[in-house]
Amino acid sequence: MKILAIDTSGLTASVACLENDNILAEYTVNYKKTHSQTILPMLDEIARMIELDKSTVDAIAVAAGPGSFTGLRIGSATAKGLGLALKKPIIEVPTLAAMAYQLYGARGLICPVMDARRQQVYNGIYRFAGDTLVTVADQRPIAAADLAREINSMDASLTKDGVIFLGDGLVPCGAFLKEHIEVPVSFAPPHACRQRAAAVAALGAVYYKEGKAVPAADHTPIYLRKSQAEQERERAEQKNGHT
Repeated sequence: MKILAIDTSGLTASVACLENDNILAEYTVNYKKTHSQTILPMLDEIARMIELDKSTVDAIAVAAGPGSFTGLRIGSATAKGLGLALKKPIIEVPTLAAMAYQLYGARGLICPVMDARRQQVYNGIYRFAGDTLVTVADQRPIAAADLAREINSMDASLTKDGVIFLGDGLVPCGAFLKEHIEVPVSFAPPHACRQRAAAVAALGAVYYKEGKAVPAADHTPIYLRKSQAEQERERAEQKNGHT
């Protein structure tokens, strides 16, 4: 089984190729340039380095959301274009589940947070039961204060080993969460704290074996909420409707 993976859901751009249980290549950049400038050259570079014939891949895995609206569109369009051109299916991997999967085998709760702005984060809560990643709370936008209250109200059997946070949502919210959560809190180290396509590929392989792949033509990203432009347009329409 060979899977090509893409993650452009946040500030980090990342691509990887997995063959069976081996990551053949991963290229990750978290520095200034936009994903539209980087993602195709990155794919071409790993293909060149590992002498990859893209037609030999079984599927394209993509971080399907939530995340940056522009980033998700770029990643999904790239995955969809490759899937259509190569006649390969798309494995839609939830962004936050892939982030949590980086902490495979961790005890306690795993709590990825992505900056969703307006004092909110995109968040899901996960834990491992043996080899299986279990969803405790599915992906959603949530205020940091509400997330802290939710964790504090959880059964002690879930929180007895504490909570590990990761993601760029820690930049605006990390100090607040650590102060207001009543169970032990830790932050993932830098190599496991941002999106990585290798994790998308690894979890995508699990999904692929479970039959969770869609035709490329049917793939759409997971936005969770409307874009800023859509919300502003709706507010303008409502205002005009009341004048």
